[in-house]
Amino acid sequence: MVQVSMKVNGKVRKAQVEPRMLLVHFLREHLLLTGAHVGCDTSQCGACTVMLDGRSAKSCTVLAVQADGSDVMTIEGLATDGQLHPLQEAFWAEHGLQCGFCTPGMILSAVELLKNNPHPTELQVREGISGNFCRCTGYQHIVNAIQRAAGTGS
Repeated sequence: MVQVSMKVNGKVRKAQVEPRMLLVHFLREHLLLTGAHVGCDTSQCGACTVMLDGRSAKSCTVLAVQADGSDVMTIEGLATDGQLHPLQEAFWAEHGLQCGFCTPGMILSAVELLKNNPHPTELQVREGISGNFCRCTGYQHIVNAIQRAAGTGS
């Protein structure tokens, strides 16, 4: 077992973990933060996306020990003081979700996209979320939601 300590959603969290434990399993099983989903087990779907030191990362590709000392934000930490983040509001308003399985990863990928490009075109949004799969919506509502949050869409 290895001791890890990281800030998760603003709180320092410490635990003993197996050296091979993935960050997604640490978040879900040790911290009971179930917003990051295990979708594909091959790092292709993006359902496990979290913010790791300010950048989006697929938490199924990161060992918990690699995140030791890092700042991690999950979808549960995105809202502040009970107020949804503008991306969360936009996904709701634009019907950017159906089953919701991909939604946390899509939103956190969009957080980084909008941080780097506050006013993306539709093509830039589609490229920005290209590491995330949705099997329900056909993407147009997701794109609309991200553009709405950026203030460039409907």
